[in-house]
Amino acid sequence: MNEGIRADVVRVIKPDNEHAILPVKEAIEMAYSQNMDLVEVASNANPPVCKIMDHGKYLFEKKKKEKEAKKKQHVIVLKELRFRPQTDDHDYEFKKRHAEGFLKDGNKVKATVQFKGRDIIYSDQGKKLLDRLVTDLEDLGKVETPAKLEGKRMSMVLSPAKGPGSGS
Repeated sequence: MNEGIRADVVRVIKPDNEHAILPVKEAIEMAYSQNMDLVEVASNANPPVCKIMDHGKYLFEKKKKEKEAKKKQHVIVLKELRFRPQTDDHDYEFKKRHAEGFLKDGNKVKATVQFKGRDIIYSDQGKKLLDRLVTDLEDLGKVETPAKLEGKRMSMVLSPAKGPGSGS
């Protein structure tokens, strides 16, 4: 930009899209006379291509566009629910309501059954619990990763059926 340009001669693109090949000093003076900057756009070209523009305004507009794009994107978060093989109906319903909310918000849900001590002999109850959760939430989400026993944990991942705000 401006004095940082190393070439002797540059192709200048003026604000009205006219092209001219000028010495760098003359191009910088032309940019300053219009209260703008001389910005190198293509340094590999022969001669290098520079554009007369308001660099501060350009950076501001670029940041503004990036911020707007960031607002529109939705980051999917993985929420985890933990159960035990002997989880009571009331506790199950409470956690199921949380899972519904997570799926409606467009987040993924990882349901985990934790087996402690000798609970591992009840792995079939853990599988039934996860299957029950899948059937209760089938209208809101679908199974992304089926139930799998890893050590003393059985887990599965549910992803939202549609997108953010799906459901009723």
